[in-house]
Amino acid sequence: MISFLIFLGVFLFMECVTWLTHKYIMHGLMWYFHADHHQPKYAHTFERNDIFFIIFAIPSIVLFYFGVEGGMNYLFFIALGITSYGFCYFMIHDVLIHQRFKWFKNTKNKYLIGLRKAHKVHHKHLGKEHGECFGMLFVPFKYYKI
Repeated sequence: MISFLIFLGVFLFMECVTWLTHKYIMHGLMWYFHADHHQPKYAHTFERNDIFFIIFAIPSIVLFYFGVEGGMNYLFFIALGITSYGFCYFMIHDVLIHQRFKWFKNTKNKYLIGLRKAHKVHHKHLGKEHGECFGMLFVPFKYYKI
């Protein structure tokens, strides 16, 4: 039971990490890597912004390594929470919202439509200033209205 609570707590905490990182790191210090994500799309498969997938994967890999060394411990479940959030982020952000893969084009789900609307508002700003809606799984309720 404690393993599940660690996993769930880390998964939910990652939304806070994402919001803070997106607002203060991606739209701040590391804007160079995130800027192309806010520009009109070209025929490129990858963007500089994809470096963040690697950056966020490193702690998970390290935690998985130390979490299974000598038997499974709490570090494994922390890594599992981070990795699961990363998978959800990929599915929501890259598949559903930006349609980098054409898997869920015609959803009628109000929650998913709300996430898409909030992200569209985030992308109306082409520069790093005046951003809004930095989260991924939790966005203001006003975006869920149809």
